[in-house]
Amino acid sequence: MSATDRITARLTEAFQPERLAVLNESHLHAGHQDSFDGAGETHLRVRIVATAFAGMSRLARHRAVNALVQPEFDAGLHALAVEAAAPGEPVRW
Repeated sequence: MSATDRITARLTEAFQPERLAVLNESHLHAGHQDSFDGAGETHLRVRIVATAFAGMSRLARHRAVNALVQPEFDAGLHALAVEAAAPGEPVRW
């Protein structure tokens, strides 16, 4: 199972989101380091809309997502961009 699939499963179980996308953006970072060619799942973006985020600050939302994704960081995930919203909040995606 890929990191994207594991993260999707964890977030779905924890937040029952209305919308969820886990995007692999690793290819966008190719060449940032001499040894990195953009392959794999090192840079991901999470876009999630869930009722659980209602009343939470942006920082609290990020912390909640990052806590669930920590095993992936431990296994080599380098960066995670989080775009979290409650239903009815404006999003740019």
